[in-house]
Amino acid sequence: MTTDILSTSSWDAADYARVGGFVPALGAAALNLLAPQPGEHILDVGCGDGTLTLRIKEAGADVVGIDNSLSMIAAAKAKGLDARLMDVADLRFSEAFDAAFSNATLHWVLDKERAARAIWFALKPGARFVGEMGGAGNLAALRRDLDDELVARGFGPPTYAANWYPTVAEFTELYESVGFRDVDAELIDRPTPLDHGVEGWVLAFRKGWLDRAGVPEDQRPAIAAAVAERHGSNIADYVRLRFTMRKP
Repeated sequence: MTTDILSTSSWDAADYARVGGFVPALGAAALNLLAPQPGEHILDVGCGDGTLTLRIKEAGADVVGIDNSLSMIAAAKAKGLDARLMDVADLRFSEAFDAAFSNATLHWVLDKERAARAIWFALKPGARFVGEMGGAGNLAALRRDLDDELVARGFGPPTYAANWYPTVAEFTELYESVGFRDVDAELIDRPTPLDHGVEGWVLAFRKGWLDRAGVPEDQRPAIAAAVAERHGSNIADYVRLRFTMRKP
């Protein structure tokens, strides 16, 4: 995400709600690790449309959600949430938080060192940071099928990474380097059925990738259909990295 939360992709809240409902649903396990308590002041890093942010609020916590997608922030605000348009690498708060949570966001943040440091500074001493993101090997087959189809049609895939999918060692080293301790991370293989198929995934989750490859809008449905045929199933090869840590 360069210094932006989601700058390596492009999001429309309505499309995301229609196609991407599985993302917050699968993030519930990480939310259980957070175990928000009544009265806690919690930061949701990359809140999206606020689906999980609302659950934190319903647990009795005072929660602030941030995202750099105006469409997503509008959807979160429509749920009655305190949602702010902000890049994770540029966090600036006058207050400090008892905990931070993040689901399916940090793998979009390419300025990862700056983002990790910003989260650390946003937390009180003793605070915890809990979440989940894409890990090493995430979507390797599906991303390859998309790039192969782009090449076959004369489009050059973008030459620089859209995501950071770290190993446990890479993730731990980064977050320990900015001051976090007791970093506990694990990779979880999670083959995931796509209710709206590979076509829906390509059009919603790789919109920014297609933008950067210069694919005209009118050619995208055919490309998405061809990627689905290449992939041969509606199962996405997700690998998640789930983590907990604390600020001393």
